[in-house]
This record gives sequence, C-alpha cells and structure tokens, in this order.
Amino acid sequence: MPNADNWQRDVLRDLRSTPQPPQAPPQPQPQPQPQERPGTPARTPPHPRSPGQAPAPRTSAAAAPATPWPAQRAAAPPAATPPARTRRPAPSPDSRPVVDGALAGTARRPLRGEPAAVRVSRAIRRIVSSSAAREVTELTRTAECIQQPVTTGRQISVTSIRGGAGKTTVAALLGTAYAHHRQDPVLLVEADPALGSLPLRLGAEALRWTTADLADLVEPQMSLLDVTGYLVQLPGNAWLLPGSQGRIGAMLDTSAYERVMVALRRYFGVTVVDCETLPAEVARVALSASQARVLAAPATLDGITSTYAVLQWMQGLPRHMIAGTVVALTSMTARPGIDVEAAAEKLRSTGAAVHVLPYDRHLAAGGALRTELLARPTRLAATRLAAEVFQLSQKRR
Repeated sequence: MPNADNWQRDVLRDLRSTPQPPQAPPQPQPQPQPQERPGTPARTPPHPRSPGQAPAPRTSAAAAPATPWPAQRAAAPPAATPPARTRRPAPSPDSRPVVDGALAGTARRPLRGEPAAVRVSRAIRRIVSSSAAREVTELTRTAECIQQPVTTGRQISVTSIRGGAGKTTVAALLGTAYAHHRQDPVLLVEADPALGSLPLRLGAEALRWTTADLADLVEPQMSLLDVTGYLVQLPGNAWLLPGSQGRIGAMLDTSAYERVMVALRRYFGVTVVDCETLPAEVARVALSASQARVLAAPATLDGITSTYAVLQWMQGLPRHMIAGTVVALTSMTARPGIDVEAAAEKLRSTGAAVHVLPYDRHLAAGGALRTELLARPTRLAATRLAAEVFQLSQKRR
C-alpha cells in the first residue's frame, strides 16, 4: 500500500493536472569570488525550497541597502527649494471725501431739468394726443436693445476734444442707463486722473482705491466679490473705479490702464470709461481698445468745427473706428447759438452717428446726477444714445 503522504501528493497532482516538479538536489555553498573588492559584505546564499513551495519575494532595488564602493561618487545633496515669494500687501490708502464739507454746504437744492409749466403742458399734450402710446412703444424697443445679453464684456469709451464739452456728464448718463436696464454688473471707470468729476456726478461720497492702485492688485483668481471690495458701490448694480482722490499730479500710464481693463473685463457686462480729452495717450489707447466710442461735443460753433475736424481725421483710420463712433451733441444753454439740427446733419455726413442731448437745468448745475430730476426729453435722449452705442458695441468683437 502506498504511503499516505505519497497518496495525497498523487491526488493533488491529478486534480491540478500538472506534472510533479522534480526534487532539486541540495545546492552547494557558494565559494567567495577572489575578484570581490575588500570590505564587501558576504552574499547570503539562497535558502533551498522544497518542491511545490512558492519562491520567496524579491527585494526591490530601492529597498535593498546600497553597497558603498570606494570609487563611487557621493550623492549630491538635494538642491534647496527656494522659498515661495510672498507678495507684499499693498498699503491701503486713506479714504477721502469727494467734496469738502465746507464746499458741499455752498450747493443749493438741485433743480428739476425743466420748469413746472413745461412739464404740465407736456402732460396735457400727451393726454389729448396719441403720442403716449408711440412713446411707450419706443421706450420698450429701446430697453430691449440695451438688455441684450453679451458673451464678453463690452467697453464703451467717452472722450471729447476739450474740457467742458460734457463728456463726464455723458459717461454718467450712459452708466446710469445701463445699470437701470441691465441685470449684469456695470462698471464706470475714470481714466482721467487730472481732477476728474465722475465721482461727483455719480454721487459718490468718499474715494479710496484708484485705477492706478488696482492695476497691481487684481489677480485672475479673484471673484467678483473680491474685486468689488476695491470699488465704490453705486445705486443698483453699478460700481465706480475713480481715477484719483482729487489730488493734483495723479498719473495713469497706458500699461496700468491696459492691465486694469483686461483684468476687469470678465467681471462686468458693460464698462463705461470716462477718458481724458484727445489727443492724450490713455484716451487714444482707450478708444482703440473699446468696442464703441462716444465723442462729446458742445453745441457751439467752435465745438462743431473741432469735432468735424476729428471725424475727418478718423475717416483715414480703419472703417470700424468711425462706424463705431457716436457724437453726443450737448446743448449748454437753453437757446444755442447755432442750428443744432443742421450741425448734426453735417457731422453725420462723415459716417458717424449723432445724438442731441437737449439743455437740462439739472445737468447744467454740475452736481450729483439724479435721474428723477432729469427732464423727460433728456431721459429719452440719453436712453436712445445708450441703446445705439450698445448696439454698435455688439457689432465689434
């Protein structure tokens, strides 16, 4: 009768259908090689394993201790990692009031844009005529144009040939109209650091961070909430980035302006830029980088002459420059010294669009803009201007 151990081995062999491995003869002890270097530890001979025993796991080269050879070069220590460069926090500027308290006391109560008699007569005419329905239809169509969605932020620049042309007033009217009709955030940027009056027009009380300050602060990973912490909150969904704190000598170079506008463009649906007067360098950069441009001109003989000369110069530029330009012809007095409609037709002959902003007592006072005090013709004209400028900006990518 066979041995029990042999019988179990035969059964297991039949079940596995594998031939029984031959029993290995005992291996002799390895002799030390004469060519081994002195100081090398003796190699451990492998243990003999019985038949059917699994081989022992091999030790990886990384886990095995390295043999120190005399000729082997010592491993160089790992290079020291330079410490992460920490960005120094920018010093926080002090908040300054837009208008000195003593000067603010000299301002009188703001007037309405037109006298009460004119408002009453206009209301009567609207009641007895059918102009009210046409006006509502036009306002609805204009509002729908302003409310069109955008894929990327639209930049609209406002400039003029000389000071006193009403460019800051036009910029404030445009920004207010966009903030009223649109749901996405609206930004007003003052790119005129030379004592610009945009914060005063928008009713800001205090200023802190300026355009030049924000050029070194905005980073791509910031959220809208982080960015608006450096801006001045305006009524509605509008924010203001002032150009200065009312100090003489504030400067704004083109590189700082470009960094700010590129960084802020993705946060706001519409950005209105109050530029310097032409031919300032920042103003020219702003006009070329914007999708639409507004050229404010006073309804005077010298204002029309200067504006017409600039439009003729723009005719020599690429076609989209003058095609995306709108002239805002502002009346400085209740009775202008020129024929405004004839002057507007002459300016339109250059290829630019022209809108006339009528005289408004509230705007002429130069204080904070309050839309409820504007004359009705002024509100309608400002809304039409905002709609056409925005429509032109949509055509330029």
